[in-house]
Amino acid sequence: MSSTLLPTHHLKGADDAALQSALRKNLVRLVPLLAIGYFFNYIDRTNLGFAALTMNRDLGLTNAQFGAAAGMFFIGYFLLEVPSNLALYRFGARRWLARIMISWGLLSAACAFVAGPTSLYILRILTGAAEAGFFPGVLFYLSCWFPAQSRVRVLAWFLVAIPLSSAVGGPVSVAIMTMDGVAGLRGWQWLFLLEGGPACVVGLLTLRLLRDSPKDATWLTTGERQALIQALAHENARLPQKDFAAAIRDGKVWLLTGILFSYWIGINGIAMWLPLILKGHGLSDVAIGFLAGLPYLIASVVMIVWARYMDRSGRHLVHLAAACLVAAGGLAFSVAFETLTPALAGIVLAVIGLSSARPAFYSLPSRYLTGVAAAGGMALINATGSLGGYVGPWMVGLLRDMTGFFFAGMVAMSAMLGVAAVLTGVLMKVTGEY
Repeated sequence: MSSTLLPTHHLKGADDAALQSALRKNLVRLVPLLAIGYFFNYIDRTNLGFAALTMNRDLGLTNAQFGAAAGMFFIGYFLLEVPSNLALYRFGARRWLARIMISWGLLSAACAFVAGPTSLYILRILTGAAEAGFFPGVLFYLSCWFPAQSRVRVLAWFLVAIPLSSAVGGPVSVAIMTMDGVAGLRGWQWLFLLEGGPACVVGLLTLRLLRDSPKDATWLTTGERQALIQALAHENARLPQKDFAAAIRDGKVWLLTGILFSYWIGINGIAMWLPLILKGHGLSDVAIGFLAGLPYLIASVVMIVWARYMDRSGRHLVHLAAACLVAAGGLAFSVAFETLTPALAGIVLAVIGLSSARPAFYSLPSRYLTGVAAAGGMALINATGSLGGYVGPWMVGLLRDMTGFFFAGMVAMSAMLGVAAVLTGVLMKVTGEY
């Protein structure tokens, strides 16, 4: 990563050096801990796909029921996302993010004891409700520590936790599944128990190590704190000051919501169904664990490189549209062939596009919103948009039950990513930005 995180034309000499030093220290102090939290968050959110390799048979779940259970998470998430992020703004990020991590870890572990579709539905809804506010809360929190021009690269280092969690989570999940029969528990039960616990530990570390704002940052010198606070104040002074009600009426907020909804159909559909898609090629569970992680490992490298280029060009909307089109093309390509190698190549391309779209998209809300409008607006965009995370897995499962194949579901996800690219083009027209 570049040693200069932010072009600081409004600061001179020592103040500029102090700001750059503050940003480097913040990057080291804050981002790894938050990324580790998101690493385990995404493992807990998507390990259901690996559990399904044996859980579906044990519980008698149909494809549509499993797809619905995978998406039920986003019902609780949607209902509490905005209230949770407003609570974070009210009570402080340190306490609230710690509460979120501990509660979702406990509920994710509790999924080990489901007895059928109904109990699985209930626990998935509760887990989503517990996690609500985490991701937009982190976005808002980072916007309080890093000025906008450095945010895409900072977000990329945070968001790399997602492809890395998928790359590591596959082999680890399959390894845990081999504990089948230990202490009378099935392998998928051990999966939920052992992968839910780390979130609670990270939550306790968050409570101890985070601070709510730069003025409380004991790791910064007085000069670094002042330079950072000055840079953030200068940036916020140029943004329109809105309340949450004004954010709801802002057309850009709803365009962002539509983009995210369409995007989530693709990203969560592939995340939940990839292990079963690979199983359809006759692979062993061990091979599935490693091959499911391969696209995400490649994507984690490409995402960091692409994010640096985005920051240098400043054309975040153009890159968002391009990433969505790359993902759409990859999904369509993956079902154009019946053999494993080209299908996997298409999935790699799709995951590269889906992963690289994230830092481009999530740098956008803080461009248009600040203060309580940013906290609530980010949560509204993420909550409503992430309902696509329910639609994607359910849609793929339903279409597979109807047709017997994944073809229709993959094409439908590809089409929705095309919609995300079109809506991004509309946002370019509305804002005059690229």
